[in-house]
Formats: sequence, C-alpha cells, structure tokens
Amino acid sequence: MTKWQGKSRRKTTGGRRVFYRKKKKYEIGPDFQPAVIGDPKIKRIRTRGGNQKIRVVHATDVNLSDRKGNVSRETLETVMENPCNPNYVQRNILTKGAIVSTSKGKARITSRPGQDGVINAILLED
Repeated sequence: MTKWQGKSRRKTTGGRRVFYRKKKKYEIGPDFQPAVIGDPKIKRIRTRGGNQKIRVVHATDVNLSDRKGNVSRETLETVMENPCNPNYVQRNILTKGAIVSTSKGKARITSRPGQDGVINAILLED
C-alpha cells in the first residue's frame, strides 16, 4: 500500500485544513520493500528528476568495519535486534541501526539498505 506524502487534513491545533487542490501523483510515496537476508538482489528505482536509488532487496554479505578501520566482507547470519520495529527481527528485515549476527560477531548496520544499495556495519565489542 502506498503512502501519500502530502500535508495532513488536520492542522497542528486540531482544526481542519482546507485544500486548494487535489492530490498529485508526485506526492505518492513508494511501496515498502524491505531488505532481507537471502540470495543477493538489488533493484534500481527511478526518482524525481530522473535520478536513481539502488535498493537492496536481498543480501548475504556485509562490509564489516572494526574499531581500527579494517574493512572485510563477511556473511550475514541473522537479525538479532531492530530498534525500528521488534517484528523485523522475526522477518530478518535489515534497516539502519539493526543489530545483526555475522561470521565475526555482532555488528550494527550503519548504512540505509533501501537507499544506498550497500550494507555497511560496525563490529560491536563483546
């Protein structure tokens, strides 16, 4: 289901806002398509002005950085915590800030998989 990203029908005071025009197509947001753990797949999305976003649909690897700055490509195992939504843990949905289990240990995702097209994470100390 798409979202309308225009202004609300209600003012902040609670009064009703009178619109001067109808809803426009460019105010419709995209469908929610979460990044999950699975066979690698990316999707290119056309945005306003002909620009593109690269969206991660499925991923198995993560670019893992430790505190010293060393970066290695590790495999994702599962989502352990997600402050965005606790139900995302059961569904293995990857979002920024999610705590994931990798082959080297726990890591926090620092990139936005739905916008950046890549999954970067920082290794957490145990």
